[in-house]
Amino acid sequence: MSAKVGINGFGRIGRLVLRAAVEKGTVSVVAVNDPFISVDYMVYLFQYDSTHGRFKGTVSFEDNVLIVKGQNGQEHRIKVFNSKDPAEIAWGEAGADYVVESTGVFTTIDKASAHLKGGAKKANECIGRIVNLQCL
Repeated sequence: MSAKVGINGFGRIGRLVLRAAVEKGTVSVVAVNDPFISVDYMVYLFQYDSTHGRFKGTVSFEDNVLIVKGQNGQEHRIKVFNSKDPAEIAWGEAGADYVVESTGVFTTIDKASAHLKGGAKKANECIGRIVNLQCL
């Protein structure tokens, strides 16, 4: 069983983490939070990424759920939150054991640990680093 991960921040790093998770299949992304991006714009940003190129699968949404289907046909249903306060994000309800903090805002252990209040077991700071998803 793969690790269940939430992503806080859907900018360049957050999208890269999701893309790697979908392509590698070693980690399951169950939730994404970004207070500044609507779910329909997340679809566009992920499908047509100007840095990493066009996603080779399909991306859509229903309500507040991002639906990503990779080339292998596996469908990933990802709960979307739009909270500015990490303590208010229901990571536990979404099933996330780990949170990748990729906003560039919560850059200390004290700040990133607010994700634990939302039910995550561990918050991983991911600022300006390449994430090795196989280590999870």
